[in-house]
Amino acid sequence: MSLITCAFCKGKGKDPFGLLSKLADCQVCGGTGKVEVPWPMVECAFCKGSGVHPHARLTCSACKGKGFTAFRGAKEECPNCGGTGYKVDGNLPCSACQGMGVVPKK
Repeated sequence: MSLITCAFCKGKGKDPFGLLSKLADCQVCGGTGKVEVPWPMVECAFCKGSGVHPHARLTCSACKGKGFTAFRGAKEECPNCGGTGYKVDGNLPCSACQGMGVVPKK
């Protein structure tokens, strides 16, 4: 496991959009500013590591707001989305790579 800075709140520990309140703790890290991600990990292609859903003020549905996801083994660019992490016809994570932009190498 790796302890990294929370991508959603950028390590501040507070809700970055103040949706609940300006004093509300970050829903991803619980106010600590840090999150654990299993090693090895890759940056989330869907949110580009920001932890924020690209089209809303919500946590990224692919990495759950952490900005990174665990990925073990050899990898290659997802042939379904071309490494973007996006579903081909919409604003959702790619179903083949779950938004990571990479798939296991064959």
